[in-house]
Amino acid sequence: MLNITVNEDVQLKQLEDKDAPLLYQQIDVSRKHLRKFLPWVDYNTNPEHSLRFIQMMGRKAEDQEAIAFGIWYKGALCGVIDLHGWDHTLQMAEIGYWLGTAFQGKGIATAAAKALVSFAFDHLKLNKIEIRFVLQNQRSGQIPIRLGFAREGILRHSAKLHGQYADMVVMGILKSDWKY
Repeated sequence: MLNITVNEDVQLKQLEDKDAPLLYQQIDVSRKHLRKFLPWVDYNTNPEHSLRFIQMMGRKAEDQEAIAFGIWYKGALCGVIDLHGWDHTLQMAEIGYWLGTAFQGKGIATAAAKALVSFAFDHLKLNKIEIRFVLQNQRSGQIPIRLGFAREGILRHSAKLHGQYADMVVMGILKSDWKY
């Protein structure tokens, strides 16, 4: 299993089957907040669903299509960050992330994203990373701004949230522009 030390308080650990109950618990206690911008929350209604996600991401990691990490803060699983949509021809991928409600506003997601982008550029030899988020999710959109990503555009009606179309902001950074 792959682990990335972010700082003395934060670690990224590749998700394992044994993490499913903790993952589900964090989703469940943060459900009201997370579902505003993440449609999958409504479909994760028991620990078995979290286990299936972990197992799916494990298979995708073996195939070098994606990899999911639990974000651990002071020993507690507080969220997930993943690399997905891995395109080996273009050497690019997308990063997604979420944190439980109690862990927001501490700089955890920004630190985790910074570490994962560095890992992707340095170890996976990617050339570009994108972060996409729902236009209304301004808080999530601050993370790529802090890390020097450029706003590349808005994909109109490219997501669906609770039966409504939503616009997605695309932000990207090239390895040559990465300063960390």
